[in-house]
Amino acid sequence: MLFLWLYMFYSCAGSCAGLTTRGSPAPPRAAPPLPPLLPGEPGEESSLEEQRAAPDAGSPISSFFNGSGTKRLPQAIIIGVKKGGTRALLEFLRVHPDVRAVGAEPHFFDRNYERGLAWYRELMPRTLEGQITMEKTPSYFVTKEAPARISSMSKGTKLIVVVRDPVTRAISDYTQTLSKKPDIPTFESLTFKNRTTGLIDTSWSAIQIGIYAKHLENWLLHFPIGQILFVSGERLIRDPAGELGRVQDFLGLKRIITDKHFYFNKTKGFPCLKKAEGSSKPHCLGKTKGRTHPDIDPEVVQRLRDFYRPFNMKFYQMTGQDFGWD
Repeated sequence: MLFLWLYMFYSCAGSCAGLTTRGSPAPPRAAPPLPPLLPGEPGEESSLEEQRAAPDAGSPISSFFNGSGTKRLPQAIIIGVKKGGTRALLEFLRVHPDVRAVGAEPHFFDRNYERGLAWYRELMPRTLEGQITMEKTPSYFVTKEAPARISSMSKGTKLIVVVRDPVTRAISDYTQTLSKKPDIPTFESLTFKNRTTGLIDTSWSAIQIGIYAKHLENWLLHFPIGQILFVSGERLIRDPAGELGRVQDFLGLKRIITDKHFYFNKTKGFPCLKKAEGSSKPHCLGKTKGRTHPDIDPEVVQRLRDFYRPFNMKFYQMTGQDFGWD
């Protein structure tokens, strides 16, 4: 009897499951739960931190499974200065496995700000958990609007400034321009508003960039001095591993980049990498770096040193470092 009852039960299970009481409607199926709103969708205010942590819009699942990482806004930016050694510093830092950086200069906070943070973020490389996203645009340091704009993105952004003797930097700046425009006036004629009186033309960008104290004042309105690291362009050439040690500490990274990563190229006059990022071959910066400077009238050089001296002294006081430019 028991076997007969079990046979009837299992025979009916497949066909009887869909039967309902005659005349009564089938119970409605429960609606599937709605997915949570993604950051930025209407109805939810998303914080900047959530946007930075969120995977790329489009296919968050594929990003997770293919191990390619996530695009994030930069946690650290090399903000200056032009002809100070920013390209060398970035290339050296990219050797570190926990640093991912944009190769080209985005110029977001000075030229492309109206494009918005989504556009900026899309330029960034993908990073894994624990890696740092970086970019470098040397003109940020002298752009009046840049400090407030970067602070608006994230008040915790770490800033790096590579500085160099402002007189040497100005000559290097001029040399770069001369290579592109051979017919420009001489360095000496551009330096002065009136050479007879010795009045320096501070409207010339090559001179104006080197007044570091003036530009730094603008940044200190938005960032504490401890959030800005000042790298010596001269020490970066003499002791690249030592300066990179300071940078790695500042970024909270393990000191992986050491003396073993560098060799000094006598032809170029600066250190090069024994192995570049993603390569087993030595790598030096291109022919646009290490150009031979034109001979400048020593009297003009001395007048520039006299002009920069008070600004340098103030910069030393502000940063707590003596860069030895006098």
